[in-house]
Formats: sequence, C-alpha cells, structure tokens
Amino acid sequence: MSDLIARALPVYGLPPDTPLTLLNRSENETWRAGNLVLRLHRQGYHTKAEIASELAWLTELQDLPGLHTTSPIPGVQGLVTELDGHFLVGFALLPGQELQPADDLARWFAPLGEITARLHLHARQWTPPPDFTRKRWDVETILGPDPHWGHWRQAQGLDPHGEELLARATDRLAAALNAYGTGPGTFGLIHADLRLANLMVNGDRLTAIDFDDCGFGWWAYDLAAALSFYETDPRLPDLIARWCEGYTRVAPLCPEDRAMIPALVFLRRVLLTAWLATRADSDTASALGGPAYTRGTLALAERYLTDGLSTFRP
Repeated sequence: MSDLIARALPVYGLPPDTPLTLLNRSENETWRAGNLVLRLHRQGYHTKAEIASELAWLTELQDLPGLHTTSPIPGVQGLVTELDGHFLVGFALLPGQELQPADDLARWFAPLGEITARLHLHARQWTPPPDFTRKRWDVETILGPDPHWGHWRQAQGLDPHGEELLARATDRLAAALNAYGTGPGTFGLIHADLRLANLMVNGDRLTAIDFDDCGFGWWAYDLAAALSFYETDPRLPDLIARWCEGYTRVAPLCPEDRAMIPALVFLRRVLLTAWLATRADSDTASALGGPAYTRGTLALAERYLTDGLSTFRP
C-alpha cells in the first residue's frame, strides 16, 4: 500500500519525495507523511458516507472546551479521498506518544473520564446532519449471528468446552444488556474505541484520536473500550474507580450505568476476542492475539457467571 499512499501525496499538497512511515496496521493502515497522518481504510468496512459522518462529528468537536483531539485535514477532494477504490483521510500530526499499558495509568484515567464525559455531553445535545450514518454497537451487532467484527466462536484456541462456557456467558450477557436497553439515557453517539493506542500523551495533555469506530452504543461502553486488551490486569478496579471519579466531575453517572460496567467490560473482551481472530493481519493481533488471549476471555467468562465480575463494579 505504500505505492498508493505515495500517489496520494499530491492530493494533500505534499511533494512526491515526502518520506513515508507506516505507523500502524490495525483495522486500517496509518501512515506518517511529512506533517500529516494519512489513514488508509480497510476495504469493505466503512462506506464513504460513514467516514464523512465520523469527520463531521470530529469537526464539531474541534472547539469543545476541555477536549483535545486530532484535526482532520482536507485534500483536493475534501475530507474523504477516494483513490483506486480505497478511502483515505488526512489528520494533523500530533506531538507526544501513545499511552502504554506499562505507564502510570492511574494518573490518566480520571482525565480520561473527564474527556469521555465531555464527549457524551456534546453528543447528547448535538443534532447530526440529516445524512449522518454510523454503525451501532449493540447486542445484535456484537453478539448476533453476523457481528461487525466477526463471531467469538472463531477465537483462536477455542475448544468445545470453552465454546460451551462462552455460549452460556454470552447468553447471560445478552439478556442483561437487553434488559438494560438502548434508550437515550443509556445509549447514544460514543467514541467506542478509547483504548490506550488512541490516547496521546504530551506533557500533562491527554488527546483522544481515531474516531474510526465511533457510533451508537452504551455510554458506559466507552469505559470498557478504554480497558481493551488488559481486562485481566489487577489494576482494573482502581482504573474504573478513577475513570468514574473523573467522569462525575463533568457529568452525572447514573447507578444503572455503574452497575453495567462489569458486563460491558466483558462484552468488550468478547468483541476483541472475535476481532483478533478475524484481523490476524493486524499488528495488534500479532502482538496480543492467539490462544492465550482466548484463555483470558474464558477466565473472565467463568468469573462473570460466578459473581458478575463484582470487583469491577465501582
């Protein structure tokens, strides 16, 4: 894909000899090109209208007080570039580095809770344009027969005993989520992927990036997404408490949302277990996927069936 990125350089006013660096290969490919970051979208996932909708929300967020995020940069075709059947988007290059699991996460989770609350407050009062279209993240699209990111039954290393265990756990999870509902009090436009790789740290500033998975989901799911890939880390109860502390500095967090946090953490883990199996070509799957991650998911499933992951309840 480096040849396609090279041919896109003039679209963004960059000289043809601009150095290119592949930053990440995950759902999409992300490239550094001079002072820009170019995101090359995976074919067959988002439509052009969905990408344009993401950028419409991101544009609205640029001047939101207390929120730092990336800025979309248009090319000659506008905010979404189409080249040889591929979609590309440009963003301003940000200083700093991604938050890492080994970092002092307790320091950052209260500020992350504040950022998330500001996003939710904006989403609750914003009227999207009539052509706004983004995916839903709900029981059907995560646990149903044809989920967005593949089915958990494809998980690497899953044997019949593990499949039976996950079936029981996800049946109970689906029932809890259906009872929780998708009314406006619990469900709306969220980032949906505020994991560490999408949080940039520069000094004391925390910046949220990569709204590629933004869509309609449970408000508290944004916390579950922030805990992606280390759901079995013993720091989780403290991180959840700190996130809630930061969130409630900005917006209320109702008891029903607090009570559903363990279920949503487990839901996210199941979703990622499926994603790692169906995106085996990604850097993330190479680093974190495989049977060991599936075993961790099964351990969480056992705990969810036993006590509802009560240690995650703030």
